[in-house]
Amino acid sequence: MAIYVVMLGAPGAGKGTQAQLLSQQSDLPHISSGDIFRENLKKKTELGVLASEYMNKGELVPDDVTIAMIKERLTRKDCQNGAVLDGFPRTVAQAKALDDMLAEIDGKVDVVPYIKVEPEILIERLTGRWTCREHGHIFHEKYNPPKEPGICDIDGSELYQREDDKEETVRNRIQVYMEQTAPLIDYYQAAGVLKMIEGDQEIDQVTKDLMAVIPLND
Repeated sequence: MAIYVVMLGAPGAGKGTQAQLLSQQSDLPHISSGDIFRENLKKKTELGVLASEYMNKGELVPDDVTIAMIKERLTRKDCQNGAVLDGFPRTVAQAKALDDMLAEIDGKVDVVPYIKVEPEILIERLTGRWTCREHGHIFHEKYNPPKEPGICDIDGSELYQREDDKEETVRNRIQVYMEQTAPLIDYYQAAGVLKMIEGDQEIDQVTKDLMAVIPLND
């Protein structure tokens, strides 16, 4: 049976990191909505061109375009045993659309790990975060400092602080997340698939707690 995991967590909770680790340990592909957008935009697919029309006007990409991108990705061969979804769904409407598309392939959302971290800790994590220009590797001035300040350990490119990692922006991002995505917590709790993971722990311990709730096939 295919296993579909939906990762939930506010910006800075470590959701993306844990999604990657889960993908490595489970052999399920890590499907990041951001990566899918970038791929479609770069390849100028029909959906990418459509999305860019909205983005160029400063408008949100409609749900049906985002959903179509996710649906196309889930039909690829590497998803035959399931997937780890990161960044989608963001709203209850998208969650219902995901339920519908999985039902078409006799699948369902099996588990929704919610990595919970208090807002003040999220702010500390995000405002200390630095990103590599070349490949997006993440460092942190407190938790994961680079060996050489301002330089990525992995590819040697410059590290910079994204605008959305500055404190005022961070506070706003967390507020928006809670308003838009918190209803998903209730939605998946009602469905009986939400699993709370304490995110204010060492990365390895979060991963252990995460793996303990994933119903992997033997």
